[in-house]
Amino acid sequence: MKLWTLVTLCTASLLILSGCAIKPTPKKDAVIDESLPTVKLTKNGTIVDINAIALEWERIEDPRVQGIYIYKINLDDVKENQNEYYDTVENRFATHYLDTNIKASSKYGYYFKTFSEKAESRKSDVTTIASLPPLESVSWIHSIESMPRSAKIIWRPHVNQKVKSYIIQRKTLEEDSWKDIATVEGRLNAEYIDKNLKDNFTYKYRIRALTFDNLLSNPSQEVKVVTKELPKEITRITASTDLPRRIEIKWEKSETPDFLVYRVYRSSAINGSYNMVIDTKNNSYVDLVEEDGKEYFYRVSVFDKDKLESVHSNHSALGKTLNKPSTPSMVEAKLIEGKVVLSWNNSDERVKSYSVQKRYKKSLIESSIEDFENIKGSQFIDSEIEAGKTYYYRVFSVDVNGIKSEPSIEIELKIEEKTIINSINSKEKIPSQNSYENIAEEKQDIIVPVQDFN
Repeated sequence: MKLWTLVTLCTASLLILSGCAIKPTPKKDAVIDESLPTVKLTKNGTIVDINAIALEWERIEDPRVQGIYIYKINLDDVKENQNEYYDTVENRFATHYLDTNIKASSKYGYYFKTFSEKAESRKSDVTTIASLPPLESVSWIHSIESMPRSAKIIWRPHVNQKVKSYIIQRKTLEEDSWKDIATVEGRLNAEYIDKNLKDNFTYKYRIRALTFDNLLSNPSQEVKVVTKELPKEITRITASTDLPRRIEIKWEKSETPDFLVYRVYRSSAINGSYNMVIDTKNNSYVDLVEEDGKEYFYRVSVFDKDKLESVHSNHSALGKTLNKPSTPSMVEAKLIEGKVVLSWNNSDERVKSYSVQKRYKKSLIESSIEDFENIKGSQFIDSEIEAGKTYYYRVFSVDVNGIKSEPSIEIELKIEEKTIINSINSKEKIPSQNSYENIAEEKQDIIVPVQDFN
């Protein structure tokens, strides 16, 4: 077992040493032996590609020959030819050599020398070879414009069956260099869609074909793409300020050819956060608001059929629901002939009627609230009162839309037994609503108003 392991290690060492051996190279003071055979290329001894040149020569029979020195001349750049020696073939039985250090569309000269243990042959004839030009790209390329935030490139598949894929390159008008943005696998694939682009922006594209042996073609022709622009923004918006519990928003009609819908946004502050209210095909909208005197700012955008949305942050309209009517001003509250008589003033022309709210305690634990609606004029007479109870009154203005004002100050009336008797025995009569304007001059049983009832 130990012997077998030793033999294996020795064999591996020899292989490593032989693999790392330095190739023989021409000697400066080499002896030229005219009797050594020279290398002669076969009839079809050169095969040329874009990035490689293959050489084939006739078999060398002379047993003295140990190998072949290969010399290479770059005929396009003489400055590179300071050392013409290029490589060594170490076996006289070899008849082929492949040079992969080749540039496309370049000219090279090759010649050879055989060598023995002590001498070299004279050099062979120089063979001039030109590499092939670079691989051309696809012969036809076309772009599809006005797509929403994307661009489509189509091309004719490459005729060279060595092509395995296409490299898509892109740049903008502001950029100086091309960028590889995608690789499309398969020679017969013939389109690419570029996504997530800017709106109404110009891009340039070109294609390079890649072969299975990693040959990269010249760039194709360039094509230009301009992405679809956003719908034009709405610049004229109006919003009502005098409608009861609603705001009507109107705006100019969009001229977008592929118009889809308008989107209405609303915010409580002009530079605040705007929330979507509705999508509509009409160029107006009524926003129902359950508050009086409520303000909102509105913006409107346009969507096209590709769901591109216009800019909508530059133009806002302030809308407002109708304010509440003004609050009545209490003038007086009196007991006349055992009845409560209230009077008030209000100069708001919007007011069409009044509402009186009456509240009192029916018992220690139960309270009652009564509302008296649609009162015309500026007085109210309440005969449904009881001695020993305290009543609270407040008055609201009501406009034609049914909008109520804020309540007036609250009147507190505490009804005493003797107060009712004195009021009944008094000669003072309850005035009519038309003559009640003089009641403020009376002095009997005037009650002080209060604000709160807890």
